[in-house]
Amino acid sequence: MPIRRVPNSDVDYLLISFDAEGRERADPDGTMLSKHALARVADPASGITDVFFTSHGWKGDVTAAIAQYDRWIGAMVALEADRAYARQRRPGFNPLIIGLHWPSLPWGNENLADATQDPPLEREVDDYAQRIADTPTARNAIRSILQTASTAASSATLPDAARTAYATLFNESRLGAGDVGAAPGADQDGFDPQAILEEDNAETSEAGFFSSIRDKLLAPLRQASFWAMKRRAHEFGESGGHDLLSALQTAAPPTTRFHLMGHSFGCIVVSSTVAGGLSSKPLPRPVDSLFLVQGALSLWAYAPDIPYAQGTSGYFHPIVQKRLVRGPIVTTRSKFDTAVGRYYPKGAKLKRQFVLVDTTFPKYGGVGSFGIQGTAPPQDLPIKPPTSAYGFKGGVIYNVEASRVIKAMDGASGAHSDIAHPEVAHIFWEAALSGL
Repeated sequence: MPIRRVPNSDVDYLLISFDAEGRERADPDGTMLSKHALARVADPASGITDVFFTSHGWKGDVTAAIAQYDRWIGAMVALEADRAYARQRRPGFNPLIIGLHWPSLPWGNENLADATQDPPLEREVDDYAQRIADTPTARNAIRSILQTASTAASSATLPDAARTAYATLFNESRLGAGDVGAAPGADQDGFDPQAILEEDNAETSEAGFFSSIRDKLLAPLRQASFWAMKRRAHEFGESGGHDLLSALQTAAPPTTRFHLMGHSFGCIVVSSTVAGGLSSKPLPRPVDSLFLVQGALSLWAYAPDIPYAQGTSGYFHPIVQKRLVRGPIVTTRSKFDTAVGRYYPKGAKLKRQFVLVDTTFPKYGGVGSFGIQGTAPPQDLPIKPPTSAYGFKGGVIYNVEASRVIKAMDGASGAHSDIAHPEVAHIFWEAALSGL
């Protein structure tokens, strides 16, 4: 049973794994860990007072997810002053910590053993099919794109064979295009492989980077993979995530509090978990706090009326409208997060459509760069030391500027995953303990 002990601590967490369709994966012995979680929250002898429900972002396998949860939960556990304060404000404080795992590798080639050479063709076909669309037609299209990219003499224009294959793949992917207010995965202008190629050529040239012809011609394939992971995040949240949280709330006593935290695409997961889908039953009760760390979701996702699509609300606006979060909604942002700051808008703004509106914020941008915008004026705060109080209030959105802390650069993603700091963990404690 995957009950994990946080290294160098006395704290456990449950790692509950799901497949790409949002179905829970059984443990090796055939049992479902969710049943263990439900039994614990329902058993008065367990005395569970709070449930911390968390989702990683783009982490491809269980090992990577465990590494992130060990660091993140470890940062929370290390704040003994916050733990003592929780026991003071919440007598008998006894949390149940759940880490969700869902298949979420976005770019399609991060798990390759040797990045200096191309992987075998069929392995690469498998890799992209699992992320974008796994049908015979999609596999043939992916195979054609990979073969064409390997033999092309120029990256200036997509060969006709690749252009046709990309169109076929997009049709098979079910991604669609619905502009900025659409569901995650369809919240972009449209799929234009040639425009993606031209933008990639311009960016690499301007930055002085060198990329092979093959690598450039595969840029639209990586972009489609990125969109597919956004879609998977919201579909998983609306199905597996929502169903699990609903069951936990039903099983738990009414005094049990629920706190959700997501990182990167995990912010889509937890937002979708709270909101549910069109066919979902609402959660039995509001959750008590929502923490979105370096969110790879639209800055307009919670807005009642998007400036660039007037009359259209953000996909997650019902969370605010229906008061599905009893306590605060808190975000972090950092100027050093290039994954959200650079690649997120690149993944949506493909037709170079610009609309002049009276706003200082872009049409396409991530919460991890701008916070949540377009709602009743959010509270903008600087990140504070782990000994300071924030005074969070229920029903208010807070955007915490965290560039002072979330700043350690790591490859092309920048500081996107640099979140396991006491200052960041303290924000979650403050949000969870607000309103008591």
